[in-house]
Amino acid sequence: MDIRSQISMVFHLDKCIGCHTCSIACKNIWTDRKGAEYMWWNNVETKPGTGYPGKWEDQDIYKGGWEKSGNGIKLKGAGKKKGLSNIFHNPHMPVIDDYYEPFTYKYLDLIESPASDDQPTARPVSLITGKPMDIKMGPNWDDDLSGTPDYARNDPNLKNLSPAEQQAMFQLERMAFFYLPRICNHCLNPGCVASCPSGAMYKRGEDGIVLINQEVCRAWRMCITACPYKKAYYNWHSGKSEKCILCYPRIEAGYAPACMHSCVGRIRYLGVILYDADRIHETASAPENELVDRQMDMLLDPFDPEVIESAKKNGIADSTIKAAQSSPIYKFVKKWGMALPLHAEFRTLPMLFYVPPMLPVMASLTEVDNSAQAEKLGDIAKYWPDKWLYDTSTEELWGTIDQARMPIEYMASLFSAGDTEKVKVRLKKLLAVRIYRRWKTVGDISEEKANQVLSDVGLTQELAEEIYYLTSLAKFDDRFVVPAAHREQAIEMIENAGDRKGSTGFGFKEGTAKRGL
Repeated sequence: MDIRSQISMVFHLDKCIGCHTCSIACKNIWTDRKGAEYMWWNNVETKPGTGYPGKWEDQDIYKGGWEKSGNGIKLKGAGKKKGLSNIFHNPHMPVIDDYYEPFTYKYLDLIESPASDDQPTARPVSLITGKPMDIKMGPNWDDDLSGTPDYARNDPNLKNLSPAEQQAMFQLERMAFFYLPRICNHCLNPGCVASCPSGAMYKRGEDGIVLINQEVCRAWRMCITACPYKKAYYNWHSGKSEKCILCYPRIEAGYAPACMHSCVGRIRYLGVILYDADRIHETASAPENELVDRQMDMLLDPFDPEVIESAKKNGIADSTIKAAQSSPIYKFVKKWGMALPLHAEFRTLPMLFYVPPMLPVMASLTEVDNSAQAEKLGDIAKYWPDKWLYDTSTEELWGTIDQARMPIEYMASLFSAGDTEKVKVRLKKLLAVRIYRRWKTVGDISEEKANQVLSDVGLTQELAEEIYYLTSLAKFDDRFVVPAAHREQAIEMIENAGDRKGSTGFGFKEGTAKRGL
């Protein structure tokens, strides 16, 4: 085993309120400068929706990520041959209109305008050209527009739903949306690192953060094409690529990243997780229906004596192992099995996991007869049950999962490479904890029934209390378990790495990048 440590994250989508505080915190610190105006290293998207940049999930357009090739994998739109052929014209790279042309307003026109009978206005001007422009798009242009033909109905994840189900999904009575915050996933098998011709991109050995050496970057921009999440950006002013650095200066000082520190909904968790690097290629090359399970198997138990021994032999500090044992990421992802990666089918092995949203939750336990309406709907009725019966039997309670306004197939397209059962299991665990807490706090559900629903999903009262605490009551230090920085080891790793221009990072010199080129 080649045990390594990775700073990993969990976002609890059931708690995100879409306030964009995280985005503003990141923007004010890292991308509030010339050439980076359009960059949002952290952004929050409304789902269903096309996201930022538009339709970033559609790899038929952008050719990001990896694809199966024989017994291994290859980059879809980058690599030696593809990169050389697209060196002067890359048709798969997003253009500024796929993001938005950054703009400001001529506020001085309001202040310096002479006295007049007309109300002065501040015309919008481009931050790139400085010329007047018409605003056609913005960074969160499709916020809350979950029913619009231009945005929600063009969501690439809807392709797995039948036309009748899509039509039912956009009926006013059933319409729903949720928020999806995104940052760089700092993947275990990053396509951006593998695609970089100059070797400027690398993955730090001590914590797995993916960075770009600005002195080595030559603006080939293959990283933008290769990243399926479109979290690498081109700075048109400096002529360099840039991306989320996970606020590593803050982490090294023991602080949480700015986006996480400022999160109003307290949806974000950060911690260390241990993994077996020897299994990266095997996992990334797995059949699509096995990708999620294989990735979960790569993540190791930090309490296992064999894992601890191997980690120490590989130079992982005791403080890092201790941080991994207290990590909220290990609990959500491995111990409780409640979080999933975003688009595992891209094969980058992302290390940002999401707890799927349950909202909206049906609060009524009474019978609602919609048979007359269902008769009018015809074929759509099978996706919209003619009766919603809620009693305290576990069968009926689990039935609410299938009857949720957000189709399970849509959620599976996002979080489990199309496997609906994986999403159902996690939603059932969320619902089981809610039912258990309903018994504890309200008492209108019997203890026997509460224990039964917990047992159905493999939970105990003790585990339910742990989940409830970390989800609802956790203090700052419980949500962000930041390991001590060991810069002396990192410096030694740099010295041993030799020529930085020819490597892809600490310990990854002959790894991911070589496989992708």
